[in-house]
Amino acid sequence: MDKKMKILIGVIIVIIIVLAIILGTKVLKKEQNGQQAVVEQQEQEQKPKGEQSEQKPKNEIKIFNGNSRPIAFMIDNNVNAQPHASINQTYLVYEIIVEGGETRLMALFKGIDVAQKDVIVGPIRSARHYFIDYALENDAIYAHLGQSPQAESYIKNFNVADINGQIYDTGKARTNTALYWREKSKKAPHNAYTSIASIMEICKRKQYKTTSDKKSLLNYVSNEVNLTQESAKQASTVNIPYGTNHTVKYVYNQETKRYTRFSKGKKQVDETTGEDVTTKNLIITFIKNTSLDDGEGKGRQELDNFTNADGYYITNGKAIKIKCKKQFVGGQTEYLDENGKPIEVNDGNTWINICPIDSNVTFE
Repeated sequence: MDKKMKILIGVIIVIIIVLAIILGTKVLKKEQNGQQAVVEQQEQEQKPKGEQSEQKPKNEIKIFNGNSRPIAFMIDNNVNAQPHASINQTYLVYEIIVEGGETRLMALFKGIDVAQKDVIVGPIRSARHYFIDYALENDAIYAHLGQSPQAESYIKNFNVADINGQIYDTGKARTNTALYWREKSKKAPHNAYTSIASIMEICKRKQYKTTSDKKSLLNYVSNEVNLTQESAKQASTVNIPYGTNHTVKYVYNQETKRYTRFSKGKKQVDETTGEDVTTKNLIITFIKNTSLDDGEGKGRQELDNFTNADGYYITNGKAIKIKCKKQFVGGQTEYLDENGKPIEVNDGNTWINICPIDSNVTFE
């Protein structure tokens, strides 16, 4: 064997040794990583649940997510206006007293994809200034049809993202281009309707922003909230009298874990689907209302919104007392338990009934 051949064989042997070392190192490292993963898994399983949760993705809240801006509609609640279109698609509804002992609703929608299916809303009615306090705390676009003088001033003074349907109302049946229209099945003034797509079109024209980074008004949690406090009341039926002309009732269904709504002794249905109107959560707030001395004699109301009010949170057949604090226009209402902590609210739609301070609310 000559010298060149010996050198070649030596080089080959060296290469084989180096490759063997590299392969062995990779195998050893893989085994060590596997052992480390087992140890970490065992340590994680031994940690308390609170520490484990930091390693898991948080459950997403379904009722309030994404950055789409809410739209708040003023809804006529006169008996001649009922039933209401698409009310079950809301995530939040306020009911507040107006003139004549009646109430109106402010229905909030969020995250409606009009490219998939448009949503008709109504009947639409005129604005009242104290509703705007609650539209602003949700950073909502405020859609209505007409307004009181006080609401008109509020809208100007607080730069409300306002859509007054009087500008767009055809007064006639719906057409392909109508943004507000009248339904023949009901009589004026209880028959004005619009849609989410219409409002989005108007927002585009008015250059209103349609996204929002405002945090949720309510402290939603993904785990089921059951009110087990010793002070919790049985709340299978909730009666809320707004006055001699109007009483609201909610009846709990143990199978669905939702409340069915009744108004003026009649079960409410969604006009669009025919389904019962239901809610997962109820909030009741007692706030003082007085008649405005505005020289028009129409009995329009004023509400003492900026106060510390008593109330109830109701879900899953139980009710607890809460405190409701709202400090300024645009500020979000705080809903606090008896220990002063924000209440945890079930992931589901909510009706907020703001009723007269002396309303004799009862539970059964």
